[in-house]
Amino acid sequence: MTDVAAQVRTVTVEREFPHPPAKLWRALTRPELIARWLMANDFRAEVGHDFRLTGEWGGTLDCRVLTVDPERELAYSWDFAHDDPAFALKSVVTFTLTPTETGTRLRMEQVGFRPDQKQALGGARHGWGAFMDRLDAVLASEPE
Repeated sequence: MTDVAAQVRTVTVEREFPHPPAKLWRALTRPELIARWLMANDFRAEVGHDFRLTGEWGGTLDCRVLTVDPERELAYSWDFAHDDPAFALKSVVTFTLTPTETGTRLRMEQVGFRPDQKQALGGARHGWGAFMDRLDAVLASEPE
């Protein structure tokens, strides 16, 4: 018998931003800001809130807020239904904010990729890099 949990894959992206945790927290939790760097949404920072992310490609992700620890940690489920099991995904995205001397280190971890989801895993690695670049641009355009 194999340990299924040991086979689950994770995408992790860490980046330091020259902004205080409060500013990053706003960008992670305000729907209008989330829409600018991630996707259109009906997000609320309330544990148990079900929300939807709608991608530019027209696809949707069904999500549920799991953790809200202001300016420290935010986690939500990230579920993508698809007829092809290789593309269907049930995962958890966790953002961890750590203050630094020059701003905030943001760690994003998406856990839940099965071994047969190499394409989805690669797409997520690429996608999260692009999302972080867009987040950086949003942060630069917003007041402290």
